[in-house]
Amino acid sequence: MEHRIRSHRLFEQVVDRISGQIFEGVLKKGDQLPNERALAESYGVSRTVIREAMKALVSEGLVEVRTGHGTFVVDDTAGAFKNSITTLMRVGGDADRLRELVELRELLEPGIAALAARRASEEDIGKLEASIADMSGAMDDLDAFIRADNRFHKQLAVASRNRLIPRILDSVVDMLNELRGGIFGVEGGPERGQSHHRTILAAIKERDAAAAQIAMEDHLAQVKRDSEAAARRRERQGSVEPNPDEENEHE
Repeated sequence: MEHRIRSHRLFEQVVDRISGQIFEGVLKKGDQLPNERALAESYGVSRTVIREAMKALVSEGLVEVRTGHGTFVVDDTAGAFKNSITTLMRVGGDADRLRELVELRELLEPGIAALAARRASEEDIGKLEASIADMSGAMDDLDAFIRADNRFHKQLAVASRNRLIPRILDSVVDMLNELRGGIFGVEGGPERGQSHHRTILAAIKERDAAAAQIAMEDHLAQVKRDSEAAARRRERQGSVEPNPDEENEHE
């Protein structure tokens, strides 16, 4: 498959294309890139441009050149960032951790949706549609639903075409599985989420950044309401659990 580039900032565009494949998971840690000549032919640029792009990717910590063997993906920065966020989240109680994560989403994701509306490719839109379809097919499978839900939000981040955003959001989204699990058990929660996902996608298809931002804000407000309902349900369940000591007194 060819990826021809015709702009004057050639090496930067090659960097964007390859780093985008790394962030999207098309290229994974340990994968070997094609050789210099093959990359030059694929992108329709000179080998000098490819060498400049490789230098930039090395400096960003995304690839490494192993003399005599080739160039390999070594992207560990996303994992390091996720680990640092996880460490921070250990400070404070569970309620504080979830509140802070929700607030972070409220700050980030409406803007991400707006950028995706402006910049999403047809391939991005296809992947968003696939994630929604997977959620619809997993209404009785918590784990599968959460995986598809995570993919939807991560794909929005990729569609923003900002190389930092997928790294940041990836660190947040995977830590919200507990929250999503609670919402899944709230009556009508998954269906409400799906309705919002479809509204977000419709705005992106229309290239309406303002509508996409509002739709994401509405979705996150719904997530907050349903997560609060899930918390109240857990409290009620906890309050009616029998006390083992009291039971033993009657034996």
